[in-house]
Amino acid sequence: MNVTDAFRLDAQEQAKVSQFVHDFNHKLNPGRKPQQSLGKDDFLKLLITQLAYQDPTAPMEDKEFIAQMAQFSSLEQMTSMAADFAKLSAMITETGASSALGKGVELVDGEQVIQGTVTALTRGDIPQVLVNGAYYNWDQVKKIFDNE
Repeated sequence: MNVTDAFRLDAQEQAKVSQFVHDFNHKLNPGRKPQQSLGKDDFLKLLITQLAYQDPTAPMEDKEFIAQMAQFSSLEQMTSMAADFAKLSAMITETGASSALGKGVELVDGEQVIQGTVTALTRGDIPQVLVNGAYYNWDQVKKIFDNE
């Protein structure tokens, strides 16, 4: 057996282990999807687990605990800011769509370029405009102009 064969066996074993872990996790939580990032709930679970299993003869130092709590506070503030930015972005998008009411627009629907007047609009996360009797997503609008 050469080095390449040994590497293949390791890769096969790794694939088997990875599949076993995936199947095991799926059995534990069948509806849960794997995530690529940790949220504040995950951070709290890790912190509580760390505190529960720490060595009583060598407890976590105050500096470490304070640093972790500061990280948690920063994470919570960033999460809050991200939610606020998402709301602000939705409001700006909706305002832009509202300002087009009664104006001419040029929009792209697939390969087709459509021109017409915005006669109505829907509100929501993805506003839609009514042009020439059909609704289109606001992000399809490429130009806005006055009807003169």
